[in-house]
Amino acid sequence: MKSKGLKVFVLGLICLLIPLMGTGCQSEDLTVVKLNEVTHSIFYAPQYAAISQGFFEEEGLKIDLVNGQGADKVTTAVLSGDADIGFCGPEATVYVYNEGKEDYVISFAQLTKRDGSFLLGREPDPNFTFDKVRGKYIIGGRKGGMPEMTLEWVLRQNGIEPGEDVFIDTSIQFAAMSGAFIGGTGDYVALFEPVALALEKEGQGYVVASIGVESGEIPYTCYNAKKSFIENNPETIQKFTNALYKGQIWVDEHSSEEIAEAIIEFFPDTSMEDLTAVVERYKTQDTWSKDPVLSQEAFEHLQDIIEEAGVLDKRAPYEKLVTTVFAENAIGGQ
Repeated sequence: MKSKGLKVFVLGLICLLIPLMGTGCQSEDLTVVKLNEVTHSIFYAPQYAAISQGFFEEEGLKIDLVNGQGADKVTTAVLSGDADIGFCGPEATVYVYNEGKEDYVISFAQLTKRDGSFLLGREPDPNFTFDKVRGKYIIGGRKGGMPEMTLEWVLRQNGIEPGEDVFIDTSIQFAAMSGAFIGGTGDYVALFEPVALALEKEGQGYVVASIGVESGEIPYTCYNAKKSFIENNPETIQKFTNALYKGQIWVDEHSSEEIAEAIIEFFPDTSMEDLTAVVERYKTQDTWSKDPVLSQEAFEHLQDIIEEAGVLDKRAPYEKLVTTVFAENAIGGQ
């Protein structure tokens, strides 16, 4: 009995000591944050790096990550309370606010500053110009979604009017776009990584242009939460933003190979070689924000794109839909 009592004492002592070492029993004290991401993509490497490098745990958080498969579904999850934080294009916050919802959605941190999609054709075309899409059929994504609207913006910047010079199919769900293209629908399709690379390797499609390079800087994907959640959980939002910022710094300071090694657990079906190639592609394009601040200038540019796409009835106020307090605190704390 004395031996058994000693074992219990020792185990108890270990559980008291391990939290001081930063592992083990402390997991029981972590605050779980339900995070719903718009899609699962290497495009969001800083987020996965922040998780794999333990930055969220350092802040006392455990991330419960769910793939929402579309900004509309992410926003629905946030509004219903199924998700604490949503990760998608800030256009979703504009739509919700303009619907007149009292407990609207607010963006508090930015991750990407460019579109992450690529235009794929059915044949390799190293000399591609946008004139070649005239009279063609593009699978573009959901109407009103940031990928589709950015695609339209790029086309217009190249003198191509959507709906007149080219047909853009907005009826196909985000997750089904690559399958539809493989099945024979369309002449071109806009896809994210690692799906774009997978089609290239299978000989089913070929990247002809980077929408991110063509569109310039846009506050493309941000983290948001309901106004009430932010008001009731400011400490959680701050800790989340702190961890995210650490991830942004880490990715900026490390090589594509190191980043690939850090996030490969999130992409088990992708080889290290392919993962490194995609990370390098995004890193070279200067895809990721260096800090989480979503500026007013960037937000208004986003609304310019939405307005030009014809899906914005009225512009929404930056001061209502964006808070930079948590991002600025995160930067100041480093």
